[in-house]
Amino acid sequence: MTDVMQVKGLLFRHSDEKRWLKRPELFRLGPIDLNVQRGETIAIIGENRAGKSLLAKLLVGALAADEGEIFLNNEKYNARYKSSAKTQSRTHDIRMIFQHSSEAMNPAIPVGRILDEPLRLNTRLPESKRKAIIEETLAKVGLLREHYYYYRHMLSDGQQQRVALARSIMLQPKVLVADEPFAALDPSIRSQTVNLILKLQKEMGLAFVFISHNLGIVRHIADKIVVMENGEIVETGKTETIFRWPQHELTKKLIMAYQSLVPQQTLR
Repeated sequence: MTDVMQVKGLLFRHSDEKRWLKRPELFRLGPIDLNVQRGETIAIIGENRAGKSLLAKLLVGALAADEGEIFLNNEKYNARYKSSAKTQSRTHDIRMIFQHSSEAMNPAIPVGRILDEPLRLNTRLPESKRKAIIEETLAKVGLLREHYYYYRHMLSDGQQQRVALARSIMLQPKVLVADEPFAALDPSIRSQTVNLILKLQKEMGLAFVFISHNLGIVRHIADKIVVMENGEIVETGKTETIFRWPQHELTKKLIMAYQSLVPQQTLR
């Protein structure tokens, strides 16, 4: 496999202004170096405030970095700029799935218009062609073409998550970044969504970068694991290697916590 995305020297500094009786708070992320191959799934794990969600926002261009470069298919993008023609091209190739899909859907707008927005803003396709693409994508994520006319309140949680997934693949991206995409779903819907993502990944050759606290899902779908602590990558490796032979103290702590919650026979 070849690298579809390379992240080099990604650095972000954030400082909260001093408040009454409080010292200013400084958070630094990076420098981060990361390679993602076509069709690969990378899981980013760590404790709260490790910088996982911040890294996701930097990758998709929702926040501008202070330093660093992102390469997509060997084309270089400067991660320091949030809005430019080249950054817009980058956001076609890297799309994000949000944790709470319902909050990302306007309740006053039908599904068809929600899915039409990325096509209308980023392509010059006529309305008829855009509608055909939307209906095709709805079918691809396991929804009906009739869902084009549905509103948010008419959809179940699982269907809302499928709409979010449809929106993320509308522009045929190379990389999907997801921040806890399964946390708000009940176990049965979560399992269906995981299998759907694996199916789309195989069909489209997508690379998938996802943040999760659920190490059961991580072990099931991730090819590689990245462990973060205090804004830095402290360990990385193949999934089974990390689970069987963790090296960093934080990794050992996370794996031990996971193993204490599952029957021992499932670990063999």
